[in-house]
Amino acid sequence: MPTLSRILTKNRILWLTHIGSLLPFALLLWDYFTNNLTVNPIQDITFRTGKPALVLLVLSLAVTPLNTIFGWREIIPARKWLGLYAWGYVSVHFLVFIGLDYGFDWGLLYEAVFEKRYALVGFLALLILTPLALTSTKGWQKRLGKKWKRLHQLVYAAGLLGVFHYLWLVKSDIREPVAWGVVVVLLLVARIPRVRKALVGWRMRLTGKNAPPSTSRSQRRADSRRITTGEL
Repeated sequence: MPTLSRILTKNRILWLTHIGSLLPFALLLWDYFTNNLTVNPIQDITFRTGKPALVLLVLSLAVTPLNTIFGWREIIPARKWLGLYAWGYVSVHFLVFIGLDYGFDWGLLYEAVFEKRYALVGFLALLILTPLALTSTKGWQKRLGKKWKRLHQLVYAAGLLGVFHYLWLVKSDIREPVAWGVVVVLLLVARIPRVRKALVGWRMRLTGKNAPPSTSRSQRRADSRRITTGEL
């Protein structure tokens, strides 16, 4: 029986990532040009760009824990694309807010951003995601060195801000944004080195892939670094 990693190869995962990420936007464009939006089209467009942004951002955060728990290395290349698509949706979401909703009236926008807390945290999330998107290439990774990893750890802050943006926007039924918040917190906890090491140990015991006792000290240190960076 073929394993999941044989069915979902790296290339197939990337294709699914691109198709799945672009599909909500394609459907939105279709509904826009066929006049099939709701009676409040601006609100409809705002929701249909904001929700995919949060979903894709959380999925990008889930890649490393999934690799840690299941050893699913084929999914790692999708992390960058999920993050980039999330940034794209956030950018469109923001453009809809300042353009369609507020007509580029900078006075009203200033009041909205600094008086409405959901707008402020959403704007902060965009400010965080933009440099992460611009430095997502291997070239920037080499230029920044160790600073690159520290910079890109800010994606968790963007995820939490996105959850608060959603939470403060809905006002009444907060069950869904709270659920997203719990998921983000769990994913953040899974990145704590001690927790990650425990998860890798659990996976190795479950699969019977314990490291041999004769492993050298340098190899153990290398394995420990791989656990910490999520390469295992």
